[in-house]
Amino acid sequence: MTSSAPAPGLFIAFEGGDGAGKSTQAGLLSQALSDAGRTVVRTREPGGTPVGEKLRSLVLEHGQGEIDAKTEALIFAAARAAHASQVIAPALLRGDIVISDRYADSSIAYQGTGRGLGTDAVASLNDWATSSLWPDLTVLLDVAPAEGRLRRTAGAAQEDRMESEPDDFHAAIRGAFLELAAAAPQRYLVLPAGDDVPGLARAIAQRVQELLQHHAAMGAA
Repeated sequence: MTSSAPAPGLFIAFEGGDGAGKSTQAGLLSQALSDAGRTVVRTREPGGTPVGEKLRSLVLEHGQGEIDAKTEALIFAAARAAHASQVIAPALLRGDIVISDRYADSSIAYQGTGRGLGTDAVASLNDWATSSLWPDLTVLLDVAPAEGRLRRTAGAAQEDRMESEPDDFHAAIRGAFLELAAAAPQRYLVLPAGDDVPGLARAIAQRVQELLQHHAAMGAA
């Protein structure tokens, strides 16, 4: 899928396995852009809207009963449909920068590959759900399953329903993300999640600055 974010805004998604540090880097980028005078909308998936947050609890919290693979994919797509139409698209039309912790690539990886529903089927579902709204840039923080588990269980942290899946599930997810990035390198920035936090933040900020300059040049053309 290609980016279709409407001008003049910019849409950036952070992806990667559980425990990769997406929220940390999304927060650092958001702060840096805000400090530079940019209007930033920081959001997350599933969630971002009232209905999305309710669906988030259904699909991530333990104790919600059995959720089969197709139902899971549809719950994520429903939350994403609301998120895209109610939050992301309006912000982009205003000229804001949207930074989302996860987006449709997560469904392609987790449900398409991890749950065995097929990446093409899940990509098509999400393309329809979002009216073909895809990020201008996807930052993929690559983490090995064992390292991700160590990170997310540090201290008293408890794993959610998806995080608690076995390492072979998370290994399949990792491979799916890397395949997505390899198929569309112009839309991805792939970085090792184990690199130091400030170094990662600098690399991400540099790529985003280049994208903003390109975006501005295209708008002025």
